Amino acid sequence: MLLIPAIDLKDGKCVRLRQGRMDDATIFSDDPVAMAARWVEAGARRLHLVDLNGAFEGKPVNREVVHAIAEAFPELPIQIGGGIRDEETVQSYLDAGVEFVIIGTKAVNVPHFVNDLCLEFPGHIIVGLDAKDGKVAIDGWSKLSKHDVIDMARHFEEDGVSAIVYTDIGRDGMMTGVNVEATLKLARAVNIPIIASGGITNLDDVRALCAVADEGIAAAITGRAIYEGTLDFAEGQKLADELCP
Repeated sequence: MLLIPAIDLKDGKCVRLRQGRMDDATIFSDDPVAMAARWVEAGARRLHLVDLNGAFEGKPVNREVVHAIAEAFPELPIQIGGGIRDEETVQSYLDAGVEFVIIGTKAVNVPHFVNDLCLEFPGHIIVGLDAKDGKVAIDGWSKLSKHDVIDMARHFEEDGVSAIVYTDIGRDGMMTGVNVEATLKLARAVNIPIIASGGITNLDDVRALCAVADEGIAAAITGRAIYEGTLDFAEGQKLADELCP
């Protein structure tokens, strides 16, 4: 199981939000490329980038920073989400060396968009489903839809997405532990990899996910924990490699 460091971008800086609130951001670095290098040196085998401004504005805002990270680490798989609403944006990210694009709000609002992208860019499309109490949130988590997360995941699996990033927004950035039960329930409902996100705090969370990883949980994104030091990234990846190779 992969541990994937998150680099959340706001106004060109590396930050973390609490429960997706733009007004509750902690700045961890003014140099996201240097932050990416830190995680690569610690053994990261993939990076998770989020254009937070883009998620709220509906268009890429931190594109230059994303391109700079992709250029700095051309062999490293990078996934990017936030503000991706058209094929031109997808193409520009892939051309820059990003391997996967994550579609969130538009996947829920315009489901056929994902199908179109999977046909146009096979193997490069991931859907991000951010949920609370089983319902999918949209627009930077500012709205809770009526869509059931499992129903949506099954729909996107049929479209041909490479994976689902599942975030429990009730726990994201709150350091309260990963929601293993909800993540496992989703993984069992589909046959594509699930990437867990939200709430990972320490090695116990890594152990808990590894215990069920063989049921379809391929990776886990970690953010605030590795920035605040409650989880040592290198130690966490080493443990994951040992427990669920």
